[in-house]
Amino acid sequence: MLFLAFPDVGWWAVALPAISMLYVALRDAPTRVGFGAGWLFGMAFLLPHLWWAYVAVGWIPWVALSAAESVAIGLVGALTARMTRLGTLGRLVWLEPVAFALLWVGSEQLRSAWPFGGFPWGRLAFSMADAPLARAAWLGGVPLVSLLVALLGAILAVGFLALGERRIVQGLAAPVAVIALGLLPLWLPLDGRAESGDLTVAWAQGNLANKGLDSFARAREVTDNHRDATLTLAQEYPNVAVDLIIWPENASDIDPRTDAETAAAVTQAAQAFDVPLLFGTNDYSPDNGRYNTSLVWLPSGVPLEGAEYRKQQPAAFAEYIPIRSIARRFSSDVDRVSVDVLPGEWPARIDVPIASLERNVTVGPIICFEVAYDWVPRQAVREGAEFLAVQTNNATFGATAESTQQLAMSRLRAMETGRATLQISTVGVSAVISPTGRVVDRAELFTRDAGIATVPLRTTLTPASRWGGPMALGLELLAALLALGAVFARNGGRDGR
Repeated sequence: MLFLAFPDVGWWAVALPAISMLYVALRDAPTRVGFGAGWLFGMAFLLPHLWWAYVAVGWIPWVALSAAESVAIGLVGALTARMTRLGTLGRLVWLEPVAFALLWVGSEQLRSAWPFGGFPWGRLAFSMADAPLARAAWLGGVPLVSLLVALLGAILAVGFLALGERRIVQGLAAPVAVIALGLLPLWLPLDGRAESGDLTVAWAQGNLANKGLDSFARAREVTDNHRDATLTLAQEYPNVAVDLIIWPENASDIDPRTDAETAAAVTQAAQAFDVPLLFGTNDYSPDNGRYNTSLVWLPSGVPLEGAEYRKQQPAAFAEYIPIRSIARRFSSDVDRVSVDVLPGEWPARIDVPIASLERNVTVGPIICFEVAYDWVPRQAVREGAEFLAVQTNNATFGATAESTQQLAMSRLRAMETGRATLQISTVGVSAVISPTGRVVDRAELFTRDAGIATVPLRTTLTPASRWGGPMALGLELLAALLALGAVFARNGGRDGR
């Protein structure tokens, strides 16, 4: 059921009964049973949710990733079972749903940071892009939305248990409370109006035939496709004044700063509208690796000096291989990553000169999986980003839900930061998203497409952008205290309830 709440299915409301049934299974269970139930719940959710990992790298990494991520949910199960069975909250038993929600968010934060930098996919908040609860991201970011989903699911479970014990009033009050609390974020003041002007952006999704699974072996074709899509767009709209062109991650996998043929292609695209081009490439200049880079190319045929962003959060086992000698024993596919991506050291911001505004506009370039990490877009906005450009390469995941799952994340980031967000992909799904999370325009998967959008530039920091880090830390500390209380608790007289 939880899998069905996420894209591509997107039945977000079923996340609540899914969580409520897990809570019923955990409540008062032995600790080992709680861990096992939580881990199995995680596997039943993550195996289909992460099917794209199987398509990209095979069954061993897919199962290993799902199993490892499910351990965090297993810990929630063990701690919840122990907490409720031993009555560690004492007379505050009515706070058990809150405690469960805190433990759930704590587990999401844990697996979003550890090990190897974490893997935040499948957080409850990412199923809520179309739900009223998503607006709570403006206030407290993704952790707050996940907290509310887990809390409402637990309240629903308490109501179900109350009906089983013939406490009719409490049982019927629970769904009423869930509906009321679920609609409460509708009153939060999301604002999509421009504050520092408007920017007209042309974007291109070049696409690649044969589902693109071999995209890295066809780098020139990828670049040529994006150039051609841009040239076609310029011919269709010859009288539209564009300020900036955006291409996706790996649109120019061969660095145009070191390859004349690639430089000619990107220059031709920039000259189509006679404006700067923001695109993704690779920088192989380091001796010990490479950088996954976003840079700005000028119509004059040279890169804009200093306008470069290097991905700060490379994907473990996809862009770099930790413990390579051990990982190779499980899958030889690790050697497909022959040169590891190094982490960048600068915040996600690039200043681009915009002639129509007679000033530099600060762009927040988020590269691919970085959109799943709370700190990257938050940092970009705090560094002055006036809109976000999520540049991604989804070609290796085939016709799976990976791209639409990423789109849901981009929509949450738009609401969280109060910034217009463009998700631009090599093969789809590309989309233009308003600062309120609404999809204004989108391209379909594995189609060549391009478009022109006018996006509002904003400078105001939302509460989540300003205080999201300390709020997340506070939730983590509360979860840690609850975990310690459950681990060291003695029987409070409720064993076997």
